[in-house]
Amino acid sequence: MKNDSTSSDKTSIQVIERMVSLLDALSRYQDPVSLKELAIVTGLHPSTAHRILNDMVITRFVDRADTGYYRLGMRLLELGNIVKSRLNVREAALEFMRALHRQTNQTINLSVRQGDEIVYIDRAFSERSGMQVVRAIGGRAPLHLTSTGKLFLSLDEPKAIRAYATRTGLAGHNKNSITDLNKLEKELAAVRETGYARDNEELELGVRCMAAGIHDDSGKMIAGLSISAPADRLQEEWLSNLTDTARQISLTLGYTEGR
Repeated sequence: MKNDSTSSDKTSIQVIERMVSLLDALSRYQDPVSLKELAIVTGLHPSTAHRILNDMVITRFVDRADTGYYRLGMRLLELGNIVKSRLNVREAALEFMRALHRQTNQTINLSVRQGDEIVYIDRAFSERSGMQVVRAIGGRAPLHLTSTGKLFLSLDEPKAIRAYATRTGLAGHNKNSITDLNKLEKELAAVRETGYARDNEELELGVRCMAAGIHDDSGKMIAGLSISAPADRLQEEWLSNLTDTARQISLTLGYTEGR
């Protein structure tokens, strides 16, 4: 009985592997693909591929376009939409933030835009007891005084940036704060060119930050990831770690590079 069970398990796993190989093969083609082509690409015998494809047609994982031609089915889209609806940027970012914290030993912030401010929605940092993550911290800061805020502002049209300056008065927190519209516009132009932003002690004296954007599956920037460090400890080599981490989080959320 044990041998029969083991054999059945192996067969089930083999069928699943073949299903996945066929789905992967179909995903590489924009147009319907012939059974012959799928058999060649996957290395499956045509009769085996045909049998599995028929089963997936019944379950709507695959659509039969014409006789002998197949494409990915609508059931995959339905399941994908369910996954997308359950994705949460904080959940997607958490492990990546922890890893970045271990690399830098500095505070890692996750922020989103709300109106004329950013809101810190998660943070990874160290205490004597070890690293902790503070959830939903809720702190706010003006867009023009923060690295993540500048990322969001850089996406606005010039008219919207001028309106922001009028509404807020570009109020500063200290002597390093950007309170002049022309200077802010130059700063935002640099952000657009490089793809990342900085806060050089503009929000808080003694603290510098660098930030990179996190994008969803539509390509929209939905959050910013930043490193905060004492002004004399922020290291330029962390920038590549930061941008790579933001990219990994974006990919987890379904972002496609090259958009």
